[in-house]
Amino acid sequence: MDHARRTLIAALAAGTLLGVTGASQGRGREMPPVRIGLTPVFLNDQMGFLLAWKEYLEAKLQRPVEFVQRQTYKEITDLLLGGRLDFAWICGYPYVRNRAKLRLVAVPVFNGKPLYQSYLIVPADDRNTMSLDALRGKVFAFSDPDSNSGHLYIQYLLRKMGETPATFFSRTFFTSSHRKVVESVAAGVAHGGAVDGYVWETLLGLQPDLTNATRVAARSPYFGHTPFVARHDIPASEFAAMQAVLIQMEDGVQGQSLLRRLNLDGFIPGEPKLFDGIAQMMRAVHGG
Repeated sequence: MDHARRTLIAALAAGTLLGVTGASQGRGREMPPVRIGLTPVFLNDQMGFLLAWKEYLEAKLQRPVEFVQRQTYKEITDLLLGGRLDFAWICGYPYVRNRAKLRLVAVPVFNGKPLYQSYLIVPADDRNTMSLDALRGKVFAFSDPDSNSGHLYIQYLLRKMGETPATFFSRTFFTSSHRKVVESVAAGVAHGGAVDGYVWETLLGLQPDLTNATRVAARSPYFGHTPFVARHDIPASEFAAMQAVLIQMEDGVQGQSLLRRLNLDGFIPGEPKLFDGIAQMMRAVHGG
């Protein structure tokens, strides 16, 4: 079986979202792809965006690129820790939990800061709820068990109150994405939800009818924004190349266009201490 066929079969078996394109065509020997893990993308034109970003990265890295998408943070983290991915864009919570096994490549900059918040949202016609306390005995939507803004932060608040989600709410459920939390609250399926503030603000521009059906009842302190990370044994040259490409996106017209579609200012190298607040909440909730 030739190399190209083996690559295709392996990609399909791994659930690759987008395969190799023309970046490596015309070469005597095809370079192995850079494998990048993603959780659900919230943009309306997610396929178009990922194709454009893939082409951009391939041109800059001079390597084929594969995006691998999964529904949960745990699936992507497990693939990364198992060496089946080279890089991934994940949440700060799984990064903190696995910091010794991962390398921080870059942190996105949103509204001038490498930070974001968790939003407590409620239906727009609920004008009374101003804090988590008012949702006792109600139905609540979380995004992902390994999400900081969509789960850990609310667990932390409840822990300080001597409660857990099971004792405080009448029912909880996970939607697998922040966008679906917004949809659940907007539709009245949940009385409240925890959502990534960056996602909510971005959806406000993309789909205002949806977002305006909800209201932000409370905001968390600022946390380190969702990091772009690498497996710990990534070759130094590959790490440096990916980091440079991400940081330099804001310097060119094409990169700026992609960043606008993401509603980001750019990427910076970042520092692990950005995520100390998440680490403190994790210890408070889970001990250790």
